[in-house]
Amino acid sequence: MQVQIKVRGGKITTVNVLKYPSDNDHSQQINDQALPVYKKEAVEAQSADIQQVSGATVTYEGFTQSLQNAITQAKES
Repeated sequence: MQVQIKVRGGKITTVNVLKYPSDNDHSQQINDQALPVYKKEAVEAQSADIQQVSGATVTYEGFTQSLQNAITQAKES
């Protein structure tokens, strides 16, 4: 999972998912449902502290870890 954020005025304005598991239909289906929710919640929360979508544990863990890394990098810049 690879997430990129856009920050304006110290706030997260956009979360883009550059890479995510899509090697099978099941993963693709889960990600198609969960990723839009995670992206929206991340912008609203302005952090990686978001709610997990039921059945999308692996996606949640990868998304939040990558999101936290992106936030940390943005703060260091």
